[in-house]
Amino acid sequence: MMAAKANPNSPFLSSSSSTHYSSFPFHQVSLKKVSFLVDFQCRKLVFACSKKPIPGSVNLDPSISNSGSGSSKNDSDGASSSPSNAIDFLTLCHSLKTTKRKGWVNHAIKGSESIADHMYRMSLMALIVGDLPGVNRERCIKMAIVHDIAEAIVGDITPSDGVPKAEKSRLEQAALTEMCKVLGGGMRAEEIKELWQEYENNASLEANLVKDFDKVEMILQALEYESEHGKVLDEFFLSTAGKFQTEIGKSWAAEIHLRRNSRLGN
Repeated sequence: MMAAKANPNSPFLSSSSSTHYSSFPFHQVSLKKVSFLVDFQCRKLVFACSKKPIPGSVNLDPSISNSGSGSSKNDSDGASSSPSNAIDFLTLCHSLKTTKRKGWVNHAIKGSESIADHMYRMSLMALIVGDLPGVNRERCIKMAIVHDIAEAIVGDITPSDGVPKAEKSRLEQAALTEMCKVLGGGMRAEEIKELWQEYENNASLEANLVKDFDKVEMILQALEYESEHGKVLDEFFLSTAGKFQTEIGKSWAAEIHLRRNSRLGN
């Protein structure tokens, strides 16, 4: 990851990064960081293999033509991707459904939520929240859907991985750029990049709210896992304390804390 020597030909590393990694003191690399790098490279390999046709495979649906459907060109208006690009992109996003959130894995939570599970409930939060002055709820829903989308390639990078915040952002930016290329570019790809960057920079009222939803969803999940598994997951509550930016975030977090305190008191 950040501490191990990476493949200099990787599309996710700039030339300057390759130079940086080549001079890294490898004897200081932790097994955890090596594991992250291996996982990162495997994700790209799995996706590359998924695009290769299976030898001898037959199209069993006569209504679908094999000719022309694989075009990588976008529609003339640039608004939508070709069927080939769309399915490639969705295939790449499959790992969001299967990759477990690392914070729960580190706490040995069995059957823990995936990245997609987390983003889905955040989207529901944006859907049910009341109207707020100056806040576009539809944009919040979209932002919640895409805010962790780069993790389809880089995985769930957490503080326990020891990755500097700036490097984490750079890796995710590179992954997002690659995903948008897979989608074929165009208006939808640009919208995804814009939403992701707005969230990353905390650059709008919508981003403020969705960042609060990110924390609210995490502590709500922590409360549920405490109840289901008989654990005490203090670190998730402590790490978010005092960091909510909006009144909605503060009030929803307060309700979760109230329920937790009541349960612990009983």
